[in-house]
Amino acid sequence: MRTLRFGIEIETIGQTRERVAQAIQQVVGGTIHHVGTPFCYDPWHVTDARGRTWKVMADSSLSAPKHLQAEVVSPILHYEDIAELQEVVRAVRRAGGRTDQSAGIHVHVEAARFDAKALRNLVKIVNKQERLIEHALGISAARRARWCRGIDQAFLDKIEKQRPSSLDDINRAWYGYHNTRPVHYDSSRYHGVNLHNVWFRGTVEYRWFDSTLHAGKVKAYIQFVLALSAKAIRARASSSKRRDFNPDTAKYDFRVFLLHLGLIGDELRAASRSRPPDSHLRCSRPVSSLRSEAVVKTARLHLMANLNGSAAWKNGRPENRPAA
Repeated sequence: MRTLRFGIEIETIGQTRERVAQAIQQVVGGTIHHVGTPFCYDPWHVTDARGRTWKVMADSSLSAPKHLQAEVVSPILHYEDIAELQEVVRAVRRAGGRTDQSAGIHVHVEAARFDAKALRNLVKIVNKQERLIEHALGISAARRARWCRGIDQAFLDKIEKQRPSSLDDINRAWYGYHNTRPVHYDSSRYHGVNLHNVWFRGTVEYRWFDSTLHAGKVKAYIQFVLALSAKAIRARASSSKRRDFNPDTAKYDFRVFLLHLGLIGDELRAASRSRPPDSHLRCSRPVSSLRSEAVVKTARLHLMANLNGSAAWKNGRPENRPAA
């Protein structure tokens, strides 16, 4: 999870692209350049102190007038860059950026780490838990119908029956033919898990998220897709049998799902390994471990906020259960 590279697109309204670019520069340093072309995007570029380019572009899907559309497109980032990204998010919010129902967040994970088996695993894992994921992330019916549709069942059937063993085979199953020249606005891209980008841009794109300028939520979304990607890459096999959604136990079910992804345990074990030899003289648990657990709890808080039930008890606390 921590070794996967990623990028993010955050759609905003309410502030000019120039002002948003200036806010980003305040965090990352470097220089600002108004590229201006292509005109439909009218992009501004921020080249940060490390030579990476942050883009601020127009997006016609946003509800605001063009001069107040600002989609922030990050450069390729590493897990350690999340803290800086959060500062960028906060700076954009302070500068007057806003979000509404027309705005979304797309997270891209490098596709170089995915072979055919990993992509099969990813499709199956998501299909199995899709209703739970949709409720956890609060995806509206309108977004599910247009911008982030669910797993295509015809594509899943091909995955199950043909067991494609190469990326070319996955390509044929995804498009219905061998597409060697994918174009940007291919209609197949509007899925919550978009594999069109594997061949167009070299990433697996996750389109589930409503846009937000809450830095903690942005981090939680990134951690979730990185953990999901890592699980698909390392799993030997996966089941695609769709789970029934139970609103009364949804919070517990999603917590168990996160545990299986490694989002909870791996973080804590990584922190535990960083414990200094004499830590027992100062505190029963190292500061690094406490901080890491706090990070995990924060991510869990945001990812489960829309769900009902108890995260710790599937059927409620024993003392609160009705008598037989």
